[in-house]
Amino acid sequence: MNNSTALVTGANKGIGKEIARQLVAAGVTVYLGSRDPALGQRAVDELGGSARLLVLDVTDEQSVAEAARQVENLDILINNAGISVDLSPLTSTPVDSFRRTYETNVFGVVAVTNAFLPALRRSARPRIVNISSGTGSLGWSTGREARFPATGSLAAYRSSKTALNALTVFYAQALAGFKVNALAPGLRRTDLNATAAASEGDPAEAAAAAVRLALLPDDGPTGEFHSWDETPVPW
Repeated sequence: MNNSTALVTGANKGIGKEIARQLVAAGVTVYLGSRDPALGQRAVDELGGSARLLVLDVTDEQSVAEAARQVENLDILINNAGISVDLSPLTSTPVDSFRRTYETNVFGVVAVTNAFLPALRRSARPRIVNISSGTGSLGWSTGREARFPATGSLAAYRSSKTALNALTVFYAQALAGFKVNALAPGLRRTDLNATAAASEGDPAEAAAAAVRLALLPDDGPTGEFHSWDETPVPW
């Protein structure tokens, strides 16, 4: 992988930073996408090696375009940047919470993916990994397979990840020769999951699963939804 190049969005902390760390260890040149230049540079300095800062706000069209101009060749894109702004059930969630959440978790993925497609198309083995959530699985939210309480909570976040799953399928169908997959990383100790207990998931564990999908062999799957522990996830 010494000649490979990756971009990880939202990589100055949490799962994204751990993904970048593991890709650097695998010999990949890694662009750490960070909205905040100072925080991004701090992460780059910590990781060292082949880590590179790429200032990138996935919700800003000009920022995305400028970042894409700086990357000529790309083998791996990991759409990791995501937010959750409202814990309310659907019936009391302001519409603005949906707009803000979708702007990052859905529209940001489309903006970044499309902007970097020219660079990815120059790769012999292009890979896209979308960091989703098990809570976005309609199968795990309903019926006999349900794993989550039927409360309608986190509606903006969960539905944004359901939409991201759909995008994963459509990109896999549209991009011949690519491997495009979604990952459910599980509950991890990150800013996004401030309520996670200290004993709950290490972000590095989820990152390892994302790296596995990023480094898939040519006969690997595409258009699938994977759990961090390789358990199949229903759409």
